[in-house]
Amino acid sequence: MDATKQWSVTVDIDEEENTTMAEATVRTPAGREVTGIGKADRNPLDPNVPAIGDELAVARALHDLSERLRHTTEKDISGITGQPSHVHR
Repeated sequence: MDATKQWSVTVDIDEEENTTMAEATVRTPAGREVTGIGKADRNPLDPNVPAIGDELAVARALHDLSERLRHTTEKDISGITGQPSHVHR
């Protein structure tokens, strides 16, 4: 069966002084939410360019989300097969 699906990721960014935090969340069609967290700290000696902190924090949150979603997939496979599962990157 061919199908086109679309999943959306919501990214929330919070900035406080020299720290930017990002949360990237995806909700699967089954209703499961998976969230990744990312953090960027600006060196006080560096120029204040908020967009750079946003980019880095979001990149780290998306990477964390990817890892967490992969682990969720491994757990789901193990639950179906009854065997340990390891999904290769």
